[in-house]
Amino acid sequence: MYTPPMFKTERAASLAFAEARGFGMMCAFDGEKPVASQLPFYLSYEDDGTPRAVFHAARGNPLIQLADGKTSWLLAVSGPDAYVSADWYVSPDQVPTWLYQAVHLTGPVRRLSDEELAVQIDTLSAKFENWLAPKKPWTSAKMTAGRLEAMKKAIVGLVMTVVDVEGSFKLNQHKSEADYVAIADALALQGDTGSRQIAGLMHQTRPQAFAAAAVEGEEP
Repeated sequence: MYTPPMFKTERAASLAFAEARGFGMMCAFDGEKPVASQLPFYLSYEDDGTPRAVFHAARGNPLIQLADGKTSWLLAVSGPDAYVSADWYVSPDQVPTWLYQAVHLTGPVRRLSDEELAVQIDTLSAKFENWLAPKKPWTSAKMTAGRLEAMKKAIVGLVMTVVDVEGSFKLNQHKSEADYVAIADALALQGDTGSRQIAGLMHQTRPQAFAAAAVEGEEP
């Protein structure tokens, strides 16, 4: 991932972002062309702290044949993004840009055993069922034994041992306070969810810029 220093995100924050998102594009190379699929996942950690991205894919997915436990794969996790018009800046001679959050995890991928797959299914569903609280969580125990076994045979569990973690949160951190606030204010007024989410992230990243702008606006 190309990441200018001002947008580079620390390892812990990148992993936390990936875990919170829980969905990304898993990519591998089959020797001739890239192969990729959008897949949900969760992170777990080895005893020594090494992160693991745990997921599964349909048995017919071509990615399955590339899980040799040696070849490095890429898991690209994206967050909200938004277009920024150059007209929104206070300063002159600006250019349009795009703001976003993205994390790349890379490492070798191997297949899970049947026992590991059973744990993966329940852990993955529990992760996302928790998002729906106070709904009572769905669990695989609600399925008949025959149907559950048939479902397991249709998928293959996989785990990536995460070797490299790269994060880029491009939120115009390098701009002046005036330009930063102007862009966030403009994005907050847009109709799409991504723009409003980026505006909220900008507020979280540099709250002092908005506090200063509010004080300045109150001055007679």
